[in-house]
Amino acid sequence: MRVAIIENSRITHSGQVGIALAEAGAEIVTIRAYAGAALPRFEDFDALVVFGGEQNARDDEKHPYLPDLAALMRRFGEGDKSVLGICLGSQLLARAYGGDNLIGAAPEFGWCTIARTGHATTDPVLSAVPDEFLSFQWHDDTFTLPADALHLAENDSARHQAFRLGRAAYGFQFHFEANRDVVSDWITKFPDAIERKEPGWSARHGELAERHGALSDEAGLALARAWVGTIGR
Repeated sequence: MRVAIIENSRITHSGQVGIALAEAGAEIVTIRAYAGAALPRFEDFDALVVFGGEQNARDDEKHPYLPDLAALMRRFGEGDKSVLGICLGSQLLARAYGGDNLIGAAPEFGWCTIARTGHATTDPVLSAVPDEFLSFQWHDDTFTLPADALHLAENDSARHQAFRLGRAAYGFQFHFEANRDVVSDWITKFPDAIERKEPGWSARHGELAERHGALSDEAGLALARAWVGTIGR
């Protein structure tokens, strides 16, 4: 199993996704697209993961590779290979299939409750978590669902939290890969950005992590393992 991971930011963590891929014995190739690395070829990989970044999904002028990355995600999806887009990755997946990107329309930060939709009950990935679960959020943008997308999860801040296209092309607005270690590192690396986003949050991080972190980590790993289980089917 060969999996291409696209990084869109200098500081990117695979977190729970990386753990699940390691458990499955996957060969991982990391492509730092933000730094100019060439995008992977469809023929060389069984699955594609696209993580988040500071840019928005329409920031083509500053990041001219974004249209090609969106097209590659669709190529994998239509080629019946597993795709995972998280945060920016989900927004690019929506773009690839004709959805609109709504810039700055849905700011959200911290551990938040997410609810499954009725479609999620029988979904191979979302069925791995309860009807309501916790995950970490850090985004400003959202999107409209492409015409053929199956809506899988939502909350009050951003209705489109998760969706599926075809057999196994998944978009997740929330950072289910972000376990407690990842969140702790983000606090160290992005203190000013977090303070602007949610004043006082870093000072309350320890209490919030104790209250919500374990449940979020559990849901994240369940989702990661379930998505990895779609590869090659």
